[in-house]
Amino acid sequence: MTQQQDPIRVMVVDDHPMWRDAVARDLAESGFEVVATAGDGEQAVRRARAAAPDVLVLDLNLPAKPGVQVCKELVGDNPALRVLVLSASGEHADVLEAVKSGATGYLLKSASTEELLDAVRRTAVGDPVFTPGLAGLVLGEYRRLAAEPVPAPDAGEPGAPRLTDRETEVLRLVAKGLSYKQIAERLVISHRTVQNHVQNTLGKLQLHNRVELVRYAIERGLDEE
Repeated sequence: MTQQQDPIRVMVVDDHPMWRDAVARDLAESGFEVVATAGDGEQAVRRARAAAPDVLVLDLNLPAKPGVQVCKELVGDNPALRVLVLSASGEHADVLEAVKSGATGYLLKSASTEELLDAVRRTAVGDPVFTPGLAGLVLGEYRRLAAEPVPAPDAGEPGAPRLTDRETEVLRLVAKGLSYKQIAERLVISHRTVQNHVQNTLGKLQLHNRVELVRYAIERGLDEE
């Protein structure tokens, strides 16, 4: 009944060779296709552009170029790239900086192998994955950002983009912090359909990633009933 899907293409970036190799080995043994690894930021950007992974498992603390900069450059090049930060730091500032640079999720290195594998699978389909306790922090930051005045592109003009009712509905649930899977279940539509609505909405609003989308939604009060 399940159709054969291509393996998820993953790249692992960490400056500790033993850790990097262990993560890459665990992923490969679990059926992921590890397309590249890198040990510093410059190498990571170069190799990711060549290898085109679906998911980048990224440490923040890298020589040559910090992880957040790697994330910003690669997601800027390719907004479809999913980035899961795997870091020893649970510092709030690090988490928020990673999310603002385009990371989809943030997992602490204390996570089990099973948690990591699950996180990579969920990141690949666009779900935001955070170590427990960090998700609330990130949503709180979205709200704080949304409260700040931002130079909006003439939102009140008649030419402002029109979203369909379903796109608005999906956007409202994204703003509430629901995963794409939860949204699909709530609206009784497929996961793929949810992703399509989100991509269409990003295109119409000229936004680049989920972070900007949530900010847009909260600014317009869509996270409230």
